[in-house]
Amino acid sequence: MIMQAAVAVVDDDEAVRDSLSMMLSNHGFGVCSFPSADAFMAVIGADNLPSCVVCDIRMPGMSGLELQHDLKKKWPMVPLVLITGHGDVSMAVNALKAGAHDFVEKPFSPDRLIDSIKSAIDQTEHKRNQDQEIVRLSARINELSDRQRQVMDLAVKGLSNKEIALSLKISPRTVETYRAWVMEKTGARNIADLVRIAIRLEESDFSTRPRLRSAGTVEDDQSL
Repeated sequence: MIMQAAVAVVDDDEAVRDSLSMMLSNHGFGVCSFPSADAFMAVIGADNLPSCVVCDIRMPGMSGLELQHDLKKKWPMVPLVLITGHGDVSMAVNALKAGAHDFVEKPFSPDRLIDSIKSAIDQTEHKRNQDQEIVRLSARINELSDRQRQVMDLAVKGLSNKEIALSLKISPRTVETYRAWVMEKTGARNIADLVRIAIRLEESDFSTRPRLRSAGTVEDDQSL
């Protein structure tokens, strides 16, 4: 069973597996090793994902590149560090372009591999935290009413309250009220914060924009 925060070592050479496992254990990592990529994929699941996979690029059966393909498709949040011989560098470079975190060329120093693993885990954790923040922001934005979202969209474009009022055919005072609610619901402290939130959501993979009716078609009642 793969431990949380563990490093999975995948290599068909038993001596290499034992050496890497001992080295990683000595550096404080939880370690589990597998003699093949097929054996690793047979046990990996959502409840036991490793923090990082260290895998030889050439193995009988499923290769390191094939493992990368399967990981990217099924568990893209798991970073992969490939161990490669000199003749495999071009393949490793292509793997890097396809999403592998790093490749370490044989013979390698322990520090080189440890640094790569730590970097992979840190970057993945940072990305996970960013994604969670995007989810929270997305939920806040989707709680806005149609009119509140219209006001937000125009505000982040740089329109003043008066200009927003003219565009939506409502009073500037009503715009102020909607804008205040937008700031409160999104957690933005000022318009600069609101712009940054809008940019982050626009650049993310999350769909956050609700289906709005055309500007001016929402009744100007005081429901927020």
